[in-house]
Amino acid sequence: MRIIIYTGKGGVGKTSMAAATASKIARDGKKVLVMSTDQAHSLGDSFDRKVGKEPVEITKNLYAVEIDTVYESEKSWGNLKDYVRQLLTARGGGGIEAEELLVFPGLEELFSMFQILDVYESGVYDTLIVDCAPTGETLSLLKYPERLSGFIRKILPIERTATRTVGKVIEKTMKVPMPKDNVFDDIETLMERMKSLQKLLLDQEVVSLRVVTTPEKIVISEAKRNFTCLYLYHYNVDAVIVNHIYPAKAMEGYFNKWTRIQEEALQEIEESFSEVPRFYVELQQRELRTLEMLEGVGEEIFKEQNPNEVLFQQKIYEVNIEEKSLRIYLPFADKEELRLEQEKNELLVGVRNENRRFPIPPEFSGMEAAGAKFEEGYLKIRFV
Repeated sequence: MRIIIYTGKGGVGKTSMAAATASKIARDGKKVLVMSTDQAHSLGDSFDRKVGKEPVEITKNLYAVEIDTVYESEKSWGNLKDYVRQLLTARGGGGIEAEELLVFPGLEELFSMFQILDVYESGVYDTLIVDCAPTGETLSLLKYPERLSGFIRKILPIERTATRTVGKVIEKTMKVPMPKDNVFDDIETLMERMKSLQKLLLDQEVVSLRVVTTPEKIVISEAKRNFTCLYLYHYNVDAVIVNHIYPAKAMEGYFNKWTRIQEEALQEIEESFSEVPRFYVELQQRELRTLEMLEGVGEEIFKEQNPNEVLFQQKIYEVNIEEKSLRIYLPFADKEELRLEQEKNELLVGVRNENRRFPIPPEFSGMEAAGAKFEEGYLKIRFV
């Protein structure tokens, strides 16, 4: 099975590109499900069909679903959420503040992503296309499997076995409610699903992420940051889709000055993503909706290329024993914004407000990072 995830800045046309790709693959004979995990769903609008939280058949081989994020959130951590609420209100008396503290940015999107795991494990479809939330939310959910596990360990004051023996005593003396068995059940299920989801998303033979951008400086800059952060978390970006390209004929007259601006933007995309397959989509004469239009655009984007294949793979992490160095692929990272720290057997690499821990190879045990420099998109770190 293949999983293809579309991401990018809001308004660049992720939903349309995901739907067009799904239509193309379905016409080629694969059974395809296209799924929207964005809370502001527009997948149904793209197909001009009503789409809900259960898969609906659009045409032969093609199905669509819009995930109900609130429902998935309650299903995934309802009991744990109730327990956290009890902890927060045990002495404070409750109120709106406790409810606000239980709203974690990106958490509902993460629970929606569990549907990817469910679809993959069901084996019903050949291909799953995912229309993700805008860039910020996407990056949040990629960080959550690590961060939420740490949060859960901190808020739980006691293990399941100990709860049964000394739980009542602690409740009386500390005035802190003890978690019930269903809370522990939820935690175990949640942790296992997060591990399975992360393992699946990191499988580059199965999962590809595709960044959608438009030929505008601000959007391209975000696409670069998105690209870097995705590689920082070891996810494989195998294509860049450039949407909303104005045809030359449309740029005549009043819009003539925009010709040079668009050409410069397209040149920046060409130079920035030179190694990655790039696909270009001209602005359509009509609003991009209905199955017929999406099928036409899908054919236009990929032409002879098979969009169901893994289009590109980049080696992210390389170890050179002889040189006592390792290289981490971080395209577009600015050395002025880079942070590098060593904590025992881990390297902490920060790019802007994104942080990632990398294990130091056992061959370099006892050594320290002595310097770092950029080489062809890689951060090369030496050890002594």
